[in-house]
Amino acid sequence: MSATTGDDDAPGDWRLRPLQSRPGFLIRRLHQIHVALFLEECASEGLTPVQYSVLTALDQMGQVEQAALSRAVGVDRTNVAEVIARLERRRFVRRRLSPDDGRKKLAVLTELGRAVLKRVEQGAARAHERTLAALPEARRESFLDDLALLVESNNAISRSPVTG
Repeated sequence: MSATTGDDDAPGDWRLRPLQSRPGFLIRRLHQIHVALFLEECASEGLTPVQYSVLTALDQMGQVEQAALSRAVGVDRTNVAEVIARLERRRFVRRRLSPDDGRKKLAVLTELGRAVLKRVEQGAARAHERTLAALPEARRESFLDDLALLVESNNAISRSPVTG
């Protein structure tokens, strides 16, 4: 019988499970671990994983409106604007007002930004590999597929849904 509902058939009574075996806890811990690995592997360039994502998205998308960039990387508009401002100060990104709508800002990767992205590529790849290293190689793609399914099926309820 569930202490909170009085229902014998309460689905997934997570309260009874140890904290360390709950999905939210494990996902948060894996994220913390991956961030630590990324920062270790990419320390020479001083990029955060979110900055790396923004640079990668700009490399793939070309010049893009900040709102579209926000949707592409799943980070809210305010935070993307702050990340872009930091990247702009380092001359990795250039911003300008949209010629079609002066209220919108466009961002584009600079040659310096493209060069730093190329320099950090190997370190980022090592961080990804190290994050997955404990899994047998045969299970890694399946794990990534499962993560993608969880993200895609819950994307709409996110504070910053990914589109595109």
